Amino acid sequence: MSNRIETERENGTLLVKFVRPEVRNPLSGGVLAELEAILAGLKNGRTIGKLIFTGTNNVFASGADLNEISKLTPDTAAVFGRRGQSLMDQIATLPVLTIAAINGYCFGGALDLALACQRRVSAPSATFCHPGAGLGIITGWGGTQRLPRLIGQARAMEMFFTASPISAERAYRIGLVDVIATDAVADSKELS
Repeated sequence: MSNRIETERENGTLLVKFVRPEVRNPLSGGVLAELEAILAGLKNGRTIGKLIFTGTNNVFASGADLNEISKLTPDTAAVFGRRGQSLMDQIATLPVLTIAAINGYCFGGALDLALACQRRVSAPSATFCHPGAGLGIITGWGGTQRLPRLIGQARAMEMFFTASPISAERAYRIGLVDVIATDAVADSKELS
């Protein structure tokens, strides 16, 4: 257990919970390293049938840590982008059911993580956004490919170019999430 991620195993399910809601659960370099270690453990024989990602309080995750992003150089930015792409590709190709149990804010790289999962279960209060256009950056973790495939090019371009948050209800209507549930984690545990 760390101060960034908690894990819980139960009945063939591994729950990965981001636990820094006071700073909106950023997917910092440390968090990426922990996720990489978790995925490596799964490849090395730790068998599970389901992997669920979730956050705490009203925050799923806020994406890449903007303090870390601001310190990147052109060379380190490329490395950082490839690292995130690799991690999301690993999640997308796991031979187990992957679910994002989205309990609140799901922005930027966190949305990329949710898109890499096979299923997305949303709390009614969850909010989704790719804020890059407003920040002068663009996601480098696969969201620009996965989002249009999931919701169509026009809707994806709207999300990317306006950087405006959308509600769980709209996310459901456009196919971004599969289910809206009062308890996203409990509902995710029931999926098969």
